[in-house]
Amino acid sequence: MAHTLSIYTSMQESKLKNYALLHFIVFIWGFTAILGALISIDAIPLVWFRMLIAVICIAIYFLITKKSFKITRKAALQFLVTGIIIAIHWITFFKAIKVSNVSVALVTMSTGAFFTALIEPIFFKRKINPIEMMLGILVILGLYIIFNFESKYTLGIVYALISASLSALFSVLNGLFIKKYEADSISFYQLLFGVLFVTLFLGFSGSFTTSFFQLKTTDWLYLILLGSVCTAYAFIASVRVMKYLTPYTVMLTINLEPVYAIILALIIFGEKEQMNIEFYYGAFIVIFVVLLNGLLKNSSKIKKRLQR
Repeated sequence: MAHTLSIYTSMQESKLKNYALLHFIVFIWGFTAILGALISIDAIPLVWFRMLIAVICIAIYFLITKKSFKITRKAALQFLVTGIIIAIHWITFFKAIKVSNVSVALVTMSTGAFFTALIEPIFFKRKINPIEMMLGILVILGLYIIFNFESKYTLGIVYALISASLSALFSVLNGLFIKKYEADSISFYQLLFGVLFVTLFLGFSGSFTTSFFQLKTTDWLYLILLGSVCTAYAFIASVRVMKYLTPYTVMLTINLEPVYAIILALIIFGEKEQMNIEFYYGAFIVIFVVLLNGLLKNSSKIKKRLQR
């Protein structure tokens, strides 16, 4: 009895530790937007530095853990396409922050769940869920309220919507890839091909000048933090956490990212991030609906299990 109790206590402590770690990871992801606003360089070079640093970090992780770099030609082609999608997703995300602010970008990015609801049925060959469509309409209502009262941020909202749709696309594709390939291999090669794509773009546009690499000391520090902790570490840690927590817990916690980021932005940037009350009405609708979507999906999964 005492042995059983000891095992149960140990499992509960492990779950609690991993849940705390998950919140820390989501906090880190929320901090990504803050770093994007703090770094003075434009979105495209920012993404190039971020992806390059992350690739180097994950390559070191592979070497330390003696993981194989070997993949098939088919996998390489798939990761090439998704790597380009991820690169454009990050570029438009940071563009959204640069032309508006963190709060606008993060709230608009919350629409990713509903782009997924539209894209997922195409790849997984299922019907579009009417509940998801209704929730999607509520999200559009929330965005309309933000658009209506914060029209000066229209370009930022457009960039963030493009970024959210691309995020949904590569998430759905990764949902297919994860059935065949290791998660860390997917991430490494997508980041590698992504940085190669941005490298070609910068090379053809003649951007690789001496001044390109002459960054402020603070920019270098923020970029290293962004590429290592917020990208490479957060990915590896999130994969590890998923072994101990349910997908629902992980998904619902990740949806809190805009909340963390907006609070951080208000603390760090102050007046620049303060919006009118209508923005927060719209933001509340968007974030509430995203969380509600998670709750409904989880309850439907429980019902299916009980019916088996």
